[in-house]
Amino acid sequence: MMNKNMIKQAQQLQKRMMQLQEELESATAEGSAGGGVVKVVVTGKMVVQSIKIDPEAVSKEEVEILEDLVLTAVNDAIDKSQEMANAKMSALTGGMKIPGLM
Repeated sequence: MMNKNMIKQAQQLQKRMMQLQEELESATAEGSAGGGVVKVVVTGKMVVQSIKIDPEAVSKEEVEILEDLVLTAVNDAIDKSQEMANAKMSALTGGMKIPGLM
């Protein structure tokens, strides 16, 4: 049987988790490839926010290379965004594994 203190703690955790979700929507992670020729920004919710390509990197002969760099940069940014989200969630839950969260 849950006592009032446990219910209050659960409500506080739920409130902090909602705040964390809001933070993750505005937090960003940047990935890059080709020594910074391609940069991608992804939100903490894993949404690609922007892609920047150095104009010097664009030529007809190197389109396939550029495509590979964009793919690498997107995956790098998503990996960093996931790490950021996991770190924030772990800090919130004190390292507890809560089913359904991350």
